This record gives sequence, C-alpha cells and structure tokens, in this order.
Amino acid sequence: MAKSVTKDMTVGSPSRLMLGFFFPMMFGMLFQQFYNMMDTIIVGKYLGVGALAAVGSTGSINFMIIGFCMGVCNGFAIPVAQKFGEKNYSLLRKFAANGAWLSMIFSAVMTVVVCLLCRNILEWMNTPEDIIDGAYRYIFIIFLGIPATYLYNMVSGIIRSLGDSRTPLIFLMLSSFLNIALDLFMIVVLKYGEEGAAIATVVSQAVSGFGCLIFMAKRFEILHMTRDEAKPDKDIMLSLCNMGVPMGLQYSITAIGSVILQTAVNGLGSMAVAAVTAGSKIGMFFCCPFDALGSTMATYGGQNIGARKLDRISEGLKAASIMGIGYAVAALAVLSLFGRTISLLFLDRGQTDILNQVQLFLVINAAFYIPLAFVNIVRFLMQGMGYSRLAVLAGVCEMIARTLVSFCLVPVFGYPAVCFASPVAWIAADVFLIPSYKKIMKSLRSRKGYAIDGQ
Repeated sequence: MAKSVTKDMTVGSPSRLMLGFFFPMMFGMLFQQFYNMMDTIIVGKYLGVGALAAVGSTGSINFMIIGFCMGVCNGFAIPVAQKFGEKNYSLLRKFAANGAWLSMIFSAVMTVVVCLLCRNILEWMNTPEDIIDGAYRYIFIIFLGIPATYLYNMVSGIIRSLGDSRTPLIFLMLSSFLNIALDLFMIVVLKYGEEGAAIATVVSQAVSGFGCLIFMAKRFEILHMTRDEAKPDKDIMLSLCNMGVPMGLQYSITAIGSVILQTAVNGLGSMAVAAVTAGSKIGMFFCCPFDALGSTMATYGGQNIGARKLDRISEGLKAASIMGIGYAVAALAVLSLFGRTISLLFLDRGQTDILNQVQLFLVINAAFYIPLAFVNIVRFLMQGMGYSRLAVLAGVCEMIARTLVSFCLVPVFGYPAVCFASPVAWIAADVFLIPSYKKIMKSLRSRKGYAIDGQ
C-alpha cells in the first residue's frame, strides 16, 4: 500500500509549516485563475468585446452559486482537520463519508434549481439586451457542471485538511492545460461561442475532481473506511451542515452584494461591464495569494484547535499577517506600473477608454489589499476554529457595504464609485472580524484544557 501523505500542523515551526502548505495552495489557485483568465482572453480575442461582456456579466451570479458550493465543501472538510488534530481517525472517516453523501444531495438539488432560474436572474440583474443571450448560454452550462464543482472541492478539501496541498495543485495544473486546449477547440475550431468556454471549464473541473478522487482512494490509508464508517449518519450530517451551510452562505451573502453591484455596473453599459470584467479577472489572479493564505489558516486553525494549542494559532496568525502585508505592497507596485499592459491580454490597444477604466479599477483595489489580506486570514482562521457563523456576519458586512455603494454612490459618481466598492466592503468586514477574533481567543484562554504554551 502506498504511503500516506498527511501532514500534522500541530507540531513544528508554524511559519515553516504554513509556507510549505501555502505555496502549493497559491500555485493551485493561480492555475485555477489562469484557466479562468484563458476563458476570458480567448473569448475577448476571438469573439469580441460583446462576448467578453456577456461572460463577464455572469461573474457575480457565478460567484454567488459556485461560491456557495465551495464554501459548503470547505465547511464539510473542517471537522476532518479538527479530528485529524485530535487523532480521532474513526470519527474523521465518518465526517469524510457523510460530507460526500451531503455533497451529492446538495449538488443534485442546486443543479436543478439554479438552471431553472438562471435566465430570470439575469433579467432581474438588468443584463443589457445586447449580451443577455450570450450570458445565458454561458452560465447555464456552468451551472449544469455544479456536480463537478462539488466533486473537486469536496475531495480537495478533505485532502488539504489532512495537510496535503500539493495533490490538488497537480490536478489543477493538468486541468488548466486541458481547459486551454478545449477553449481553443470549442471556440476557434467548432465555433461554439460563449457556451464553448463554459463546456471547457466544466469538463476540465470534472477531470480534476475525478483525478483527486482516485488519488485519494489509493494514497490515503487514513481514509480507508469500514462499512459502518461509510454509512450515512443523521447526527454527523447535521453537524456538517451546521459547519458547511454557514460557510456557503458566507460566500453567497458576500456575492449578493456583488450581484447588486453588477446590476449597477450593467446600468452603465456594456463598455463598463467589459472594463470591470477585465479588471476583475486580473484582480482575482493577483488576489490568489490572499485566498491561499486563507485556506492555509483554515487547515492550520482546524488542526490546532483540535489539538487545543492556542499559542500556535496566535503564532500562525502573526506569520500569515506578515506574509499578507508584504505581498499586498508588492502587488500594488506591480499593478500601478503594469496594470494597463496586463489589460492588453483581454483588450486591443485601440480600446483606450476601456483600458483607462481597467487601470483605474486595478490601482484603487490594489491600494486596499492589506485590508483584504486580513479579511482572508482572520475569517478563514475563525472558520477553521469552528466559528463559521461569525464569518457569515462578516459576509453580511461586505454585502451591506457593496449594496450601499451600488445604490448611493454609483448613481452619483458612476464608474469610479464601482472601483471603491470592494475596498469599502473589505474594510467593513475587518471592522467586524478583528474584534471578533480577539474575543474568541480571550474566551478560549479562560477555559480549561487548552494549551497556552503551544506545547
């Protein structure tokens, strides 16, 4: 039997462990964004600005639905990390099995519901008439792929909870190259248009998910289950839902603000939609290190709260904060100097007005990357520690902030107000998250049974 590839993050140097976990996570997310960007680049270059705007106009609803799927799966994986830290491997396997059962149920129900409603949602969002048909063709196929989204995120979440962030990276790299090849084949050769990009994305994620599943079954001895461990358990499912659903809602509630903002952007016309699409794609690529830091802290926090080592959690937060601030400064410098040049990946040099709008979007957002770093680090750490409902309230703060900008500032100031929407949301989340984390730690330190010295 092949050797297990788990990693215990409750012992050893927190900084070294986190870096070893962080870099594979970051490269995996970069590749994920890379093939998402390739969709946009190929659509923009081969199908034109109209198709680019059509695909881009679905970004917020895509994040609202797919983000819920990702959040639920990440929540289902947190008890796995906690039981790994406790060394309670039988219960760990029960949580993993029941997380899989729930993922199948959730994916079936969500696929039917959102596919039936997606045209109506695009109309409610005031999607411009000249791009709504292309937007519908694209997002309908993406939503048909919800089971593939659940498969990859559930399996990769379990693997990461056991300390292995390299395996999901490997399969994401393979699926990235497959996605690019399928994009070109579907759009350039078969002339499928916007739906071709969606098919490429769904197929690539399904391949990545099945690859991770086969690897996990063969390599992780700790997950080899008895029939009793694998059967559905109502109490465990309820516990998983209490963890996973709030995390999914956190993504979706945050995305509701983005949907409202997208509606405001749609009202500014398809050129503004194209600018926000290109700027958002570039921004998401540059934000991957923050997302990787967040995922690192979720696993790190989950394992160490399971082992009841509070000082290790504080040390991990300090190390992650230093990493996040350092990267935020570097990213601002790069986007300030080269943001316009990077935008040429999506747009032609002659589209001067849109290029200027993209550059403004990138610089304003990057100027507030330090608050974004703390949103990801603190929120995911709290989730890993089991306080996912507080993370939902942080998502509510983001939603309210984006909504206020959309209703109050965009009608008055237009496109520049759109650029400040996310920074305002990040600051609002931090105002809630940081005091909440301090209150949690103070409460835990007053309880018996927690190791204060981290030993």
